[in-house]
Amino acid sequence: MAPQDRLNQVSSHLTFPQGLFHNQTVIVTGAGQGIGAEAARLFANEGAKVVVADIDQVKADAVVKAINDISPNRAIAVVGDVMDATYIDTLVKKSAEFGGGKIHVIVNNAGFTWDGVIHKITDKQWDTMLSVHNTAPFRLIRAAAPYFRVKDKEPRVIINISSTSGTHGNAGQANYSLAKAGLVGLTKTIAKEWGPQFGVRANTVAFGYITTRLTAAKEDGATFVAADGTKVALGIPGRKPSSSAQGSAVTAHNDIPLRRPGSPEEAARAIVGVASPWFSYVNGETIEVTGGRNI
Repeated sequence: MAPQDRLNQVSSHLTFPQGLFHNQTVIVTGAGQGIGAEAARLFANEGAKVVVADIDQVKADAVVKAINDISPNRAIAVVGDVMDATYIDTLVKKSAEFGGGKIHVIVNNAGFTWDGVIHKITDKQWDTMLSVHNTAPFRLIRAAAPYFRVKDKEPRVIINISSTSGTHGNAGQANYSLAKAGLVGLTKTIAKEWGPQFGVRANTVAFGYITTRLTAAKEDGATFVAADGTKVALGIPGRKPSSSAQGSAVTAHNDIPLRRPGSPEEAARAIVGVASPWFSYVNGETIEVTGGRNI
């Protein structure tokens, strides 16, 4: 497709009365809750057919129901573990069937943390973080290649979800930080390989402090149970303020210029925005969504 032809599709004089993603099929992994669930809803609100990919059947079905109650037949759930190569093939197959033979957007959002200081991280902790944050996104992108390496003049976008732990490092998260940094290299490579001939855009969105189960107080007791039954405690130790703590919320978030964490919906808006036609000339970039933290 000629560059000017693609530009004309998203020219500033165009409007999108049926939504920014009308007639497009979007896969969002880890869409059963948090940022992924909000992204799925926002994509659907903008006209997309959304595939809710998650390991939790109950949560995935709840997100699909919430979408379809408003816009019937707009979403389906494809449940499984992204670390299972067989599931990845199933996810791509069912997504393409749902999308009438096409897939337009992939959001690699699924993941969790399994923290530990460098000298105590186990091989299983290390390998699991690379598997869920690097190998799984790669496998999904590779499996979906036949639906992205096409010249049908329709937009194709890949969004890989990273973290400021990947762009700046974070004590206690060597495994997670390495994996999230790896997504940046994967994104740039996709942009260079699939951009010139097929017009595929690939960008990384790196989140700072967003209020999810991964950033809540570890004392709250949130856990992730892997497919093999391994239970991983989630959250940050000491995040919950003590009853004797002094100071305001401003003090608690004084490293964030906006003086507050972001919400899952705000995070999802960034994903949908970067995937949208309004970002048609943004490619191979890492966009930090942090409220100004680390500037």
